[in-house]
Amino acid sequence: MLELDIPGFGLVRLEHLVSDFTGTLSVDGRLLPGVKERLNHIAEFMKVHILTADTFGMAKAELEGVKCVVHILEGENHDVQKENYLKQLGAEHVIAFGNGNNDRKMLKAAKVGVAVCLKEGCATDTVKSADIVVTSTVDALDLLLNPKRCKATLRF
Repeated sequence: MLELDIPGFGLVRLEHLVSDFTGTLSVDGRLLPGVKERLNHIAEFMKVHILTADTFGMAKAELEGVKCVVHILEGENHDVQKENYLKQLGAEHVIAFGNGNNDRKMLKAAKVGVAVCLKEGCATDTVKSADIVVTSTVDALDLLLNPKRCKATLRF
């Protein structure tokens, strides 16, 4: 667990990282450099969950060796599926990462929502639903590995 007391934002007790895969942790289905190592380090103090429609069909292979739960979404309404998954964990204990329109409800429901804008961009509604916006997956993960960065961004 990661605990932060953020002035004006409140006490944050994070037990879960819930992240989208395509466009958030990967580009064109390939895990970005430095992500695997950071996810495994984060897995030492919180549970890591990857939710994905798996657009390129490579998520499980790319995440091999990462200490995480991989959940492949099926059917329709992926935005609702992601939000419900997060709520079952206890949204008040979740930091969520995403970039697509189907991530907006998840980021809004999470205690801390992080929009990660990479090469495929970020949906406007997703950015509006986030507490933090970054332009690098490594920067997003480093918010958890260097929590004073998160505190500095969210304080009032």
